[in-house]
Amino acid sequence: MSSQDNNSTFDPDDPSLTRFDLVREGARRDGVEIVHYEPRFPVPGTKAEKRVERNIAAWFFATGIGALVFVVAYIWWPWEYKSGSGADKFYTPILGAGLGLALLGLGAAQIIWAKRLLPSEIAVQERHNDVDTTEQKLTGATLLNMNEELGATRRRPLLKGALAFGMLPLGAAAIVPLGGMIKDPHKNQDLMKTGFDAKSYNDGKPVRLVREDGTPIRPEDVSVGGQLTAFPGVEGGTTNKHADSPTLLIHLRDEDAQTTRGNLARIPVNAKADEKDPNSGGMWENFVAYSKICTHLGCPASLYEQQTNRLLCPCHQSQFQITDNAKPIFGPATRRLPMLPITVDEEGFFVAKSDYKVPVGAAFWERP
Repeated sequence: MSSQDNNSTFDPDDPSLTRFDLVREGARRDGVEIVHYEPRFPVPGTKAEKRVERNIAAWFFATGIGALVFVVAYIWWPWEYKSGSGADKFYTPILGAGLGLALLGLGAAQIIWAKRLLPSEIAVQERHNDVDTTEQKLTGATLLNMNEELGATRRRPLLKGALAFGMLPLGAAAIVPLGGMIKDPHKNQDLMKTGFDAKSYNDGKPVRLVREDGTPIRPEDVSVGGQLTAFPGVEGGTTNKHADSPTLLIHLRDEDAQTTRGNLARIPVNAKADEKDPNSGGMWENFVAYSKICTHLGCPASLYEQQTNRLLCPCHQSQFQITDNAKPIFGPATRRLPMLPITVDEEGFFVAKSDYKVPVGAAFWERP
């Protein structure tokens, strides 16, 4: 009898057929011959089956414990670096150990489940192009049978609880870090100000410009045509806490300072008749101070060419003309570097008259 004759005589609604009979017939019509099929444990509930079940459950519980350790450590463990020994030194190792245990447990549980709990099956498949009208019922029976085999938790409550305990924390471990990657630009307006904001970081007193070692800077410390990197003289001003604050303090030559001062006093394009550049008045004598954070992608624009008064960003070769209000003249940057208004206090040290007039660094959605 041909395969087509067998298909025509087969009745999928025959009550004497088991679900696996439907599965075998469906496989045969798909060109798959199941030549061997044997449950791992023909008699349910044996001691051997219980041992495998407990083994799988233990690995799922290990997954849950590892994921819980990751989530708890990520949220509550002290992570800010402090000198010396302390709990913060264990932050990264604990995260790695927790997530590693979770993934190890998940992988081991899946392998043991597949190798020692699912039925042993050997099938041979042939290519075919025919589609029968009873294909839908046969495919449905196959899916239900697979669900019954894989869903062994129905008659194994221990695995059901272990699977839930392992998967829920692991899902949380995948979701929780997303919150740490999203920074609200409106919270404390962190993206709108730097360490030179006197009200926020210096009790309203003008913030001094200091070197990396924290010593304040006098005008005579910078030679004519020279430059110096300055930081805000506040707590943590020279650390990554204020990584957006490094400023290039430049001592221009007389003729260059005169050109710069004239450009700052220029009326901007499309401005009102009495409106001057917002940076007008930001110089002190022949000194100017511009942000070192490139407006393209935030790299340090720190290569100053004295003869041409150009500032180069080494990352993507953007160039800024210092004598023309740090206007971009080459490269991908499209915005000029923000200027820090400076003056000298009574003791002869440079201070910031205010914070930068515009946010420093690369653009972001909420940037004015």
